[in-house]
Amino acid sequence: MTAKPIKRYRDPLSPKPILDRAVFLQSIKSNGIVLKNGQLDLFYQLLHRSGYPPLHEFVTELRGRGGEVTVSSNDDDEDKEDVSVLSNLVASKFRTKNAVSSRPGRSRPQFPKSFISYLAKNTEEFATITSRVQLYKTSSDGSTTKIAVELQDGHVVESVLMRHEGRVTICVSSQVGCAMGCTFCATGTMGIRGNLSSGEILEQLVHGSRILASSLETPDSDGHLGTDVFIGEDKDVGGKQKRPLDMIRNVVFMGMGEPLNNYTNVLAACRAMIDRRLWNLAHNHVTVSTVGVPSRMRDLTRDLPEVNLALSLHAPNQSMREKIVPAAKGTSIESLIEALDEHMMALAKRKLNYLHESGENGTDLAAVKEFSSDERQSASKKKRAMIEYVMLEGDTSTIEAAHQLGKLCEGRHLVVNLIPYNKTNVKDKLSCPSEEHMQEFRRIVSSYGSFCSIRRTMGADIAGACGQLVVEEEEKQRQNTLIDIEDGPYHKDESRKPLVTSKGHDRIDNVMDADTSTADGADPWLLRLTVATVVVASCFILSSTVLLLQKRNRN
Repeated sequence: MTAKPIKRYRDPLSPKPILDRAVFLQSIKSNGIVLKNGQLDLFYQLLHRSGYPPLHEFVTELRGRGGEVTVSSNDDDEDKEDVSVLSNLVASKFRTKNAVSSRPGRSRPQFPKSFISYLAKNTEEFATITSRVQLYKTSSDGSTTKIAVELQDGHVVESVLMRHEGRVTICVSSQVGCAMGCTFCATGTMGIRGNLSSGEILEQLVHGSRILASSLETPDSDGHLGTDVFIGEDKDVGGKQKRPLDMIRNVVFMGMGEPLNNYTNVLAACRAMIDRRLWNLAHNHVTVSTVGVPSRMRDLTRDLPEVNLALSLHAPNQSMREKIVPAAKGTSIESLIEALDEHMMALAKRKLNYLHESGENGTDLAAVKEFSSDERQSASKKKRAMIEYVMLEGDTSTIEAAHQLGKLCEGRHLVVNLIPYNKTNVKDKLSCPSEEHMQEFRRIVSSYGSFCSIRRTMGADIAGACGQLVVEEEEKQRQNTLIDIEDGPYHKDESRKPLVTSKGHDRIDNVMDADTSTADGADPWLLRLTVATVVVASCFILSSTVLLLQKRNRN
């Protein structure tokens, strides 16, 4: 008997992720604590630069234990405590662009005593990190690391670290499972189980950064640092040594889930990623990928036009798309391309609107959508609007499909990324076209004016495709775990905790009592059902015989 997918229990989360800014701020306000402008930003900045230590340790430092503390002499600030967060706060195995400075003369931040006291009393209500790395695997060439992150309620999501020349990209998840049901995607086989909070999304970056930093500090067999993480060796460039990158430079929401179906939390996470006081990522180094939710695509264009938007199209026309993307029904390709185009030209439109309002440009705003080819090409170079197109052997990858895709994007200068299919354990047996065929497909699409490229395949040997690692681990447990029919999908001794939460690679809890096992290894439930069937059949035969005898006696 196998476990069915279990949806997340969202309320109450205990402890709550302190990186979920909205929840943390609401709790502060409900306790009557008032922070001045910028103080909450400063708190998160210090937490980030300290490497996200356990909350009780961070609070200890904020209260001055082990660090320098001075009390403000200003009578108007008697309720303020001057706090110095020293460099010894920096947690091991974590790196950021700038560590907290301890140089003399640096301005020391101040927080209300009530705020510090509140934190000290609520170290169990909130936690710096609420999830943990269940397991991670690195590909044989060292380019890709797949991370399984276990959330506090037991569900597991995936992140992927991808190392390129001079930069590291992390692919993060926004949901547990996915409701879109794409036929070629392992996550699509899971169904939707729940959303991640903004804090849980950001925690994936923390885990990824720690793995990167830890690898840098782990010597290989020759005693060199970082060779298990970064491709190639350090090189001398212009007389200066170029050391391996030790920080994440790009974030893509291409992991588990549909980001725009978890819009509020994804938006909050994106804002933290591009905050110069926190992760300080360049705006166009954050990419939100969607299967296609037009209304939310336009919301993102309104709220964060600076970040990249990627549309997972995967087919050149509506009928083909509906066959492999069930969620496409009722949403036309034309509306998606239009929304994507609006995102690409949003900043150009904003600039034009500003010049018009300031009187520096007399352009009629009614014709603002009619951008010139040069303006579109300039916007396209910034790659803020992209089409993701998985290459599957079949109708969607034919030469005719290439022409249809090219015509669909014609005149817009959109960026098209062709993604070689990474074989996953899905119902349909799918495969990837040959390299020669994909190159021809790319050439045809490019001939219509779009920039088209073939994405490099990474992580095939470590179940690198979206959701693949979690699905494989769940399948292993289904094959090796027998569940008590009275317990349903939960362990007897771990109430409300799904079977997918096993700690470590191969731990499997047997929920059957020892006295139910048999000497010959037979399934104990099968034996019970067999006995029950025999008993029921015997009772039926006996009652039928009695009825027949009674009827014969009457006659």
